[in-house]
Amino acid sequence: MHHSALTPVFTTLRVGLHALMTGLCLFVVVHAMVDAAGVGPGWNPADTAIAMGCAILIVYVSGAFLHRTKRRAIEFAWLAALVVLCLAGMAVTPDAAYLVFPLFFLVLHLLSPISGIVAVGVLAACSIVSFGARLGWSVGVVIGPVIGACLAVAIGLGYRALFREARERDALIADLVATRDQLAAAEREAGIQGERARLAREIHDTVAQGLSSIQLLLHAVERADETHPAIEHVRLARQTAATNLRETRRFIAELSPVALDEQTLIGALERLAAATTQASGLPVHVHLSGDAVTLPMNVETALLRVAQSSLANVVQHAAAGTAELTLTYMDDMVSLDVVDDGAGFDPALVRSSPATGGSFGLTAMRDRIAQLGGTVAVESAPGRGTAIAVSVPAGDLPAQDVSRSDVRHDLPASDRPRPAETAGEES
Repeated sequence: MHHSALTPVFTTLRVGLHALMTGLCLFVVVHAMVDAAGVGPGWNPADTAIAMGCAILIVYVSGAFLHRTKRRAIEFAWLAALVVLCLAGMAVTPDAAYLVFPLFFLVLHLLSPISGIVAVGVLAACSIVSFGARLGWSVGVVIGPVIGACLAVAIGLGYRALFREARERDALIADLVATRDQLAAAEREAGIQGERARLAREIHDTVAQGLSSIQLLLHAVERADETHPAIEHVRLARQTAATNLRETRRFIAELSPVALDEQTLIGALERLAAATTQASGLPVHVHLSGDAVTLPMNVETALLRVAQSSLANVVQHAAAGTAELTLTYMDDMVSLDVVDDGAGFDPALVRSSPATGGSFGLTAMRDRIAQLGGTVAVESAPGRGTAIAVSVPAGDLPAQDVSRSDVRHDLPASDRPRPAETAGEES
C-alpha cells in the first residue's frame, strides 16, 4: 500500500501488536524461570513453560519473514502453529492464556470477519478454562477474557475497515494521478497539434505564396526573351523554386507579418494588390468603407493572410479578368470581401473533397478566422466568379484619422513588389 495519511496508524498498531506479543512471551519465560529457581534439579513444568514461551516467540518472529511470500496458505499454517503452541502452553502454565489477546488480532486480520470472530470466541473460551482450572473459578476469570475478546473484535474490525478504506483511497488517488497524467498528455498533444496547424497556415500563406510568385515572375522572364543567354539559369531558378515550394510543408518556422510592420492594414492590402498585379497582370482594386480603427495585430495579420491566400487562388485557378478587395469597418465588426469574375467553382464539391487543390487554403482560412471568433462565407458557382466574405469582431476600439471612405484604388502595375508580399500559386 502506498504511503497515505493512515499509514502512521497502521504502523503504530502493528508495532504495538509486536511489542505486546514479545512482552507477553518474555513474561511467560521470566515467570517460569522464577518458578524454576525454587525447584530442585531435573526437568519440571517450569522448564516446559520456558520452552513453550521461547517456541511461541520464535514462531511469531518467523512470521515477519513468511509474510513476505504473500502466500495465504503459509500465513494460515503460521497462524495455526501459533494457536496450537498457545493452547499447549495453556495446558502447562496459566500465564500462556495471556497470549490469546494478541492472537485475537492475528486471527481477525488473517481470517474472514465471521471466521475471525468465531476463532476469537474459541480462544477466549480456552483461556477461561485455563484460568479456571489453574486459578479457580470466579467472575473475574470469566469477565477478563470476555472483555479482552470484545475489545479485540472492536479494534480488529475497525482496523479492517480502516485498511479497506485506505486501499480504496490509494486506488482512487492512483486513478486520479493517472487521469491527471492523461489530461496533461492530451493538453500537450492538443497544444502541439494546434501549434503545428498554426505554423502550417503561416507557411502556406507566406513562404508558399512567395515561392509561387517567384515562379510566375521567372516564367514571365522566360516568355519575354527565350533566346537570352541566361535563359537556362532563369529556367533552373524557376525549377528550383518549384522544388522548394513542394518542400515547404516539411519545415516548421514562425513567420512575422512583414507587410504590417510599417503600415496600416489598408496600406498592406494596397501593396498586396500592386504585387499581385505586377506578378500576374491581374488588375486588383482595393476599396475602403467606414472609419478605420486600430485592430489587434493578430486580427490585421489574419485579414492580410486571407487576402493573400484568396488572391493566390484567383491568380492560379480563376482565370479572372479583375479582382476586388473591400475592407469595411463597422461599429463592432470588420469585414474583408474578395470578389473576382473568374471561372468559379462548386463550394460543396470542394468541401467534400479535401484532397482537391485549394481545399487546404480554404480550411486554413476558416481555422484562422474561427480562432478570432469570426466567420468565413464562400459564394461561388461555375462560370459566375467567386466571393469570399470574412467578418471578425472589432470591439470598441478608437478610430484612426482616415479621411477616405469608399475610395477606389486602381494600383499601377509599375509598383515593384517585395518578394514577401507577392501572391501566386496556391500550394
